[in-house]
Amino acid sequence: MNDFVLRKQWQFLLISQIMRGNWFILPDFAIAQNNSIKQLLNRDWGGMDQATDLSKSREPYPVAVVAGSSSANAFSSFDDAPKNSTAILPLKGTMLKYGTYCSYGTEEIAAKMIAAGAHKNISSLVLDIDSGGGAVDAVAPITQAIAKIRQTFKKPIVASVDLAASAAYWSASACSKIVANNDISASVGSIGVMTSLYDMTKYYDKMGVKFHTIYAPESDYKNKPFELAIEGKYDEIKQEQLSPLALAFQNAVKENRGEKLNMEIPGLLNGRMFFAKNNKDSALNAKAVGLIDEVGSLDVAILQARDLAKSNFVFNYVNNL
Repeated sequence: MNDFVLRKQWQFLLISQIMRGNWFILPDFAIAQNNSIKQLLNRDWGGMDQATDLSKSREPYPVAVVAGSSSANAFSSFDDAPKNSTAILPLKGTMLKYGTYCSYGTEEIAAKMIAAGAHKNISSLVLDIDSGGGAVDAVAPITQAIAKIRQTFKKPIVASVDLAASAAYWSASACSKIVANNDISASVGSIGVMTSLYDMTKYYDKMGVKFHTIYAPESDYKNKPFELAIEGKYDEIKQEQLSPLALAFQNAVKENRGEKLNMEIPGLLNGRMFFAKNNKDSALNAKAVGLIDEVGSLDVAILQARDLAKSNFVFNYVNNL
C-alpha cells in the first residue's frame, strides 16, 4: 500500500472513530475531541498531509521491563531482561481501537501485552493507566488480552492507575489488582456509556442541500433509534443501544471486583468518580468503595505483581506434585 493511501486511510479512520459510535468516556475528554473533529473536517492536519510514512511517524511503543523490585532498574526489551522480570505497558490518553497518526490503538497495545505475557522472561505485568476512557470498541482488545495473560499464560497483571475512568476503568477492573499510584490526583470510576450525534441538516439547508433518507417497506425498523434521536426523541436509542452497553459494563465490574464493591454507595456503577483519597469524606475513598485495592507508586504496583507471580508459581508447583 503506497504512502498516499496510508495517509488517507488513517485520516478518514480517525474521523470515523471520533464521530461515530458509543463511548465509555469522561465528558471533558469527549468535549476535547471537538477541536480534533473540526481540524480533521477542515483538512487542517498541521502538515500531516505531507508524504510521511505512517509506520515511522510515531515513537516506538514505550515498553519497560523491570528485573528487580524498582522501576529504576529497567530494560528496553523482553529479550534483554532476565527471567522473572515484570513488563510495564502504558495505556494512556483517549482509547481508540485502531492506531492513528499520533497514537497507538488498543489492538496494537493488546498485541504488545500478549507478546509480554507469552515471553519466557516475563513473569508478571503492570498496565500503567492514565486515561479518561474512549470508544466502546476499544475495550475488548484490552480485556481479551488481560484474560489471555491471566488464564492462558497464568501470569498476573496489575493496573497502576492515575486516571482510570470509564473504558479505562473497565480495563483496570479486569486486572489481578488495581493500585492507585498517588493520593492527590488518582481517581477512578465513571462507569457508564454515552453517545453524541451530529445533526448538520440545518447547516446543509443553508447551502441549498437537502437530504432524503428512504427505507424499503421491509426495513421500517432500520436506523429507527438514530432517526428518532435526530428528532430529539432519545428514549429508543437509550433503551436499544446505550442501556445494553451500560448493563454489560456494570456486570463486568461486578464480576471483576466481586464482593469488594460497596453496592450501598450511590452512583458506584452509575457514572460517579471516586478519588483515591477523598479529603472530604473518607467513606468515598476509591478503596473504601471497592474500586481499587491499594494506593501506592508504580514501584508498589510492580511489587504487587511480582508477589502475585511468586504466589502463582507456588500454587502451580503444589498442584502439579
